[in-house]
Amino acid sequence: MGNLVVTGGTRGIGAACVRLAARRGWSVCINYRANDALAAGLVREIDDSGGRGIAIQGDVAVEAEVIDLFDRAERAFGPVTGVINNAGILAVAAPLADIGLDRWNATMATNLTGAFLVVREAVRRMARPNGGAGGAIVNVSSMAAVLGAANEFIDYAASKGALDTLTIGAAKEVAANGIRINGVRPGLIDTDIHAGSDPNRLARLLATVPMQRIGAPAEVANVILWLLSDEASYCTGVTIDVSGGR
Repeated sequence: MGNLVVTGGTRGIGAACVRLAARRGWSVCINYRANDALAAGLVREIDDSGGRGIAIQGDVAVEAEVIDLFDRAERAFGPVTGVINNAGILAVAAPLADIGLDRWNATMATNLTGAFLVVREAVRRMARPNGGAGGAIVNVSSMAAVLGAANEFIDYAASKGALDTLTIGAAKEVAANGIRINGVRPGLIDTDIHAGSDPNRLARLLATVPMQRIGAPAEVANVILWLLSDEASYCTGVTIDVSGGR
């Protein structure tokens, strides 16, 4: 299938994407920020199932570390032809008046600046006029981008709203260069990103989901891998809601 970079790839939606991609024949480069043991365990899982994977530590908010991520991915498996731009952080639920500048800046650094750096580096290497092989990028946004996350995570919502705009603009700019850029907006998904902010959040908001259930990471991964595939060959600049109708 090709060489795939997954940022924030050791947990939640990222890990679900890694597992599904490896099963479908991608060589997978798993970016992570801190948990060496978790990353190593996921690589062993891929190797044991007959796939190819490598874990690459790095902070997407640091330009040099993003460049190093792509350099190491290329050395391991050749030109990168797929990217899942998934790394993100979520702080403790708080109203707007209680969100400090340090929190705001940290959220934007990872969720927006980091996402931009990953897209930019991928485009530089994938673009056919530069000698690249082309490819596909999927940005992982959030339903918070359109719902606003009032009284909870306005900083997070703002970062994801900007990511949606980045997806549209970048997709139009590089479409003629053999690169497709799309996005997904997960809704309430059963991952541990909620644990540090509000452990009861999923149960509390369940009634707001028209399908009356919480989504699974694998359900988001299915959409992401479809967007990476040739089945989505005429799709670019699109962001798909994966939210149970929320």
